[in-house]
Amino acid sequence: MSFISPKLGIDLGTTTTLVYVPEKGIVLNEPSVVAVSLEDRKILAVGADAKGMIGRTPDTIVAYRPMKDGVIANYHVTELMLAYYMKKALGRLNLFKPEVVLSVPAGVTSTERRAVVEAAVKAGAKTAYVIKEPVLAAIGAGIPIQEPRGHIITDIGGGTIDVAVISLGGIVASTSVKCAGNRLDRAIQDFVKKQRNMAIGEKTAEEIKIAVGSALPLEEELTVVVKGRDVISGLPQTTELATNDIVRAVNKELREMVQAIKYVLQETPPELAADIIDRGITMTGGTSQLRNLGELIFRRTGVHGTLAEHAPLCVARATGIALTHLTTYKRSVTAKH
Repeated sequence: MSFISPKLGIDLGTTTTLVYVPEKGIVLNEPSVVAVSLEDRKILAVGADAKGMIGRTPDTIVAYRPMKDGVIANYHVTELMLAYYMKKALGRLNLFKPEVVLSVPAGVTSTERRAVVEAAVKAGAKTAYVIKEPVLAAIGAGIPIQEPRGHIITDIGGGTIDVAVISLGGIVASTSVKCAGNRLDRAIQDFVKKQRNMAIGEKTAEEIKIAVGSALPLEEELTVVVKGRDVISGLPQTTELATNDIVRAVNKELREMVQAIKYVLQETPPELAADIIDRGITMTGGTSQLRNLGELIFRRTGVHGTLAEHAPLCVARATGIALTHLTTYKRSVTAKH
């Protein structure tokens, strides 16, 4: 690593931000949350500490998620969050401005892409490059994207599902739909409210999804005890939820996600479609770990879905690979400052 210009790869996600340092690997994996004091606009906490404050803060403190659906929703807070994470990842090398590679969803506009580059430069980067998430996800999953064959990748995070067919290092067909992990959490919150008259927070909904969630009904269901607030009496309440309750709760959102995959398959040239049938769909991103999601995709599309190794880390790892081989991935790098 050059001391003149350290390098950082950043997977700037809606729910989680990961930072990769070449030769060290992923040095930071924290929630994309910033807690701000409204009285003096000061940042009180970033990442895991700030996430712990969601739903638990007094009126004078707000916990922001500056990224929404994979793009910057609050520019100023994103910049502050990036600066904090870059500083933390660089440690003693913080005296030097780093070269940064960031991930962006497949469907971003050029304005949204520029906003990410500018936020990184204002946060202290010397140069910032952005690469589309599906390309990074494919590199991180070990797919040889430079070969003249069709590979389909689906990257399902907190804010978006990105689906793309990649051949010869470029995207042939892709879509980015704002329906992913966070929408599943909201669907679980709504279900519990309607079916059990109970209000739960987003953090609890996410815990339920991880503990018992599935894309298809299970014969032997998993169960979880959930604590929340009774909607009618306002008093604390406890209920038990099982896997098939969650399957019902998230059914509509999963249909929307499968639809995104179907759309890309329909847009794929016939020659590449043959490759895809042989190889199947590579699934990356945290939400792709939902039980039986690969099986649901197979039932609805006829193409097997296989979970990549270390699925939540694929994009972050690939930012590191891209940093070391920027010339190789020139075709995929879409912006520079």
